[in-house]
Amino acid sequence: MAIGFQNQEIEFKLKEVLRLKNWIKKVIANEGKKPGQLNFVYTSDEELFKINVKFLNHHTYTDIITFDYCEGKMVQGDIMISVDRVKENAQKFKVEFEQELRRVMIHGVLHLCGYKDKSEKDSIKMRAKENQALKIF
Repeated sequence: MAIGFQNQEIEFKLKEVLRLKNWIKKVIANEGKKPGQLNFVYTSDEELFKINVKFLNHHTYTDIITFDYCEGKMVQGDIMISVDRVKENAQKFKVEFEQELRRVMIHGVLHLCGYKDKSEKDSIKMRAKENQALKIF
């Protein structure tokens, strides 16, 4: 079991790494699951756009792409995050960058825990789970 954080094509310094790891583990445990290998990769809008086109055939910018490698109750995956998009969304929603970053990070973790967000009903449930997780932090 390991939670890792790395940069791809950008300079970025994550704050409160140990606290984030413990928080992520707690959220996963609260879902009745176990943390496996989780890799958070922080990158630029352009890099995430290329990945979105290459792997998902989506020609849009996004804040996060989650690659799910879960097995049974083991939560595993790669969570790729556009720092550019998170900064932009933080300004748009008038929240601190770190708060928006935590929301996006836990959004990816919740996808790996089985939550979806394609329908309005699923999006509402996902947002409630994100808010619940943010309160734990």
